[in-house]
This record gives sequence, C-alpha cells and structure tokens, in this order.
Amino acid sequence: MTKAILMAAGLGTRMRPLTETMPKPMIPVNGTPMIETVVKGLLANGVEELYVVVGYLKEKFAPLAEKYPQIRLVENTEYTIKNNISSIHAVTDYMHGDDFFICEADLYVSDPSIFAIQNKQSCYYGVMVKGHSDDWVFDQDENGRITRVGKYGDDVYNMCGISWFAQKDIETLRDCILKEYEKEGHEQLFWDEVVDRNLDILNLTVCPIDRKQIIEIDTADELKAFEEQLNS
Repeated sequence: MTKAILMAAGLGTRMRPLTETMPKPMIPVNGTPMIETVVKGLLANGVEELYVVVGYLKEKFAPLAEKYPQIRLVENTEYTIKNNISSIHAVTDYMHGDDFFICEADLYVSDPSIFAIQNKQSCYYGVMVKGHSDDWVFDQDENGRITRVGKYGDDVYNMCGISWFAQKDIETLRDCILKEYEKEGHEQLFWDEVVDRNLDILNLTVCPIDRKQIIEIDTADELKAFEEQLNS
C-alpha cells in the first residue's frame, strides 16, 4: 500500500491578502483548491490513505475531508512556534508499514500521471535548472545518489514539493525526526534538513519531472497571471 502526507499547516504569508481568510492550500486555482489537485492525483494513482497536516485555519479543511473519506486530518499544534519539521513530527505515529509520498499541499498539479511513476528507490521529484539556482536543490554522485539537500547550486535538479519514500526509508526518516526533536534548536529545522543530515542512511535519488507538471504559485499576482494564462 502507498500512503501520503500532505503538509498544509503553514500561514501562506506570501499570498496575502488571500490567505487572511483561507489557508493557502485551499485557495482555488481555476475553480479547484490547490490541495485538491494533489489529492486527486494521488488517489487516481493508487494512494489509499492521505494524512493532511493542518494548523492555520484548520477548520477550512473540513469540507475536503468530508468529500474524500481517504483523508485523515492531523493537527500540527506547533506550527506557529516551530518550522515545518513539526508537521512531519505530527504524523510520526503513522509513518510505518507502507511506502509514502510526502507532498506540499500548496501545489497545482497539472499532470496527475507524475504520481504513477514506478519508483524503485526513495526519491525527491526534481526539475532540472540550467545555470545558477538560489532555491532548494540536490547534489548527486556519479551513481545518482543524493549527497546534499540544501539551497543554492548550478546545473542541478531543484526541489518541487513532492518526494516518495519506500517503507524502510520512511521509518528511518521517522526515527531521525524523533531524535532531532530531542535536541536543542530543532525548532528552526526544515524537515528536508533532517534528510540532509542523514543521507548516509537514507538512500535517495532524483525522479526527474517537467516544470509544467507541477506549478508552484506563491503570490496573489502569480495566481492571477496563471489563471489568465489557463483561460487565454
């Protein structure tokens, strides 16, 4: 069985004023909430259970959970005081026994077939960017194994908000998250930094996708421009 974790607890400050009354993942793009494009893509490709981690305006996700019985809402009570490591920590009790997707919930998935890719080992989905990138990127060795997850790089794959972990690796990640939570300073960590710190025991590669398959929309102006493009 394959399950999924959707991270939807954040404040979405860059998309204000739209996010003053609606959490970013629930903002509609061309009539469909962003998170619902992720949910539909996952369900259409065999994912049977989805854990949606909520925090900011958590009550706004209730209609989505009612519409899709495969969704379990899990509250992150620490989203205002800790980085997104807290969203993974909120679901550690469920991270065992199956393969898992981990997805950002504020993506617009234009091609659901990306979830049908038959991954043989744990991976981050990545988009190749030629030249310099200031975003989150992956360094790889000659065999394609990820050797660094972090910001800045040249001619490398960029993170795009979706990853897939085989059962063994999701359980390893769970244990690493729990260990970090025992350390001072964990409050500031992104969960991907925990992955980076444990690449000696997490064997990850990159699953290449095209930029057009997943659209990241960060501001109200970008949303308006994208919808105008879709309807032109």
